[in-house]
Amino acid sequence: MHVHWADPVATVYAPAKLNLFLEILRRRDDGFHEIETLMAPVARWDTLRFEATADPQLTCDSRWAISQNSPEFVAGQPVETGAYHALRELPSSENNLALRAVKRLREAAGVRGGGKIELLKRIPMAAGMAGGSSDCAAALMAANIAWKVNWSRERLATIAAELGSDVPFFLVQQPAVCSGRGERIAPQKNLAPLNFVIVQPPAGLSTAEVYRYCRPTSAPRAVGPLLTAWRAGRLAELGKLLFNRLQAAAEQISPWVWRLRNEFDRYDFLGHQLTGSGSAYFGLCHSTRHARRLASALRGRGFATAMAVTGAT
Repeated sequence: MHVHWADPVATVYAPAKLNLFLEILRRRDDGFHEIETLMAPVARWDTLRFEATADPQLTCDSRWAISQNSPEFVAGQPVETGAYHALRELPSSENNLALRAVKRLREAAGVRGGGKIELLKRIPMAAGMAGGSSDCAAALMAANIAWKVNWSRERLATIAAELGSDVPFFLVQQPAVCSGRGERIAPQKNLAPLNFVIVQPPAGLSTAEVYRYCRPTSAPRAVGPLLTAWRAGRLAELGKLLFNRLQAAAEQISPWVWRLRNEFDRYDFLGHQLTGSGSAYFGLCHSTRHARRLASALRGRGFATAMAVTGAT
């Protein structure tokens, strides 16, 4: 995440994520699943602005950027790559994760003031890219700065884990192996840069429904070989080791998943698969140029949402 602060306002650029590896180990007694997953942030950004106020009211104004272009970062500064003149309102509600996050931080830290959240969305919903979780972590970080709470990331992570399984990952700001429900985070360093093409189909998927169709295996795969290939920069090997246990379940529910799998097979991706519980589908590429070429080819085939992205740093 990229954070910019000018008292009393903090702006955080919240990345999407891709699951390069996802194994379901068992169903837990609490109803959740024990997982092992390797998640990587990618340069598809929501923008969250938080302004601290003396008025105790907390509000959230959420909007979609219809152009869906994301900021690019040059020397750590955001450079907008498209116009955002056409915006479509999103309803603000008590179920908004970003709003819930700042309310929970205010309660835990004893803050008396309020604040205004302005959220510009570019990460697709119901796509397995964790836009809501990323916004939630961004809200915690922004309010922590603007309210001058000054909690450490470790302390913020205790609240993040209460709000959602993916939320603690977005406080780490780098690729990580996540286990348990996803809340136990092991950051990974010294990894080669990656490039992807992502396609978001017109229909989303319900995480709960996909998990209902998925059964844990008696012979789970391990993430170690994939990490070894990534650290060594062996991208062709990495592509062959991409894995998502949820994909077979998702293909039973949505014809878009197998349609995208068959479509990506037409091109020279190093590997491709569903991210999370879907419905977004991605392919690993040799380079930025390769990713742009394949994204253009897929758009030419009618997949208008095909986009080339890099790993976020």
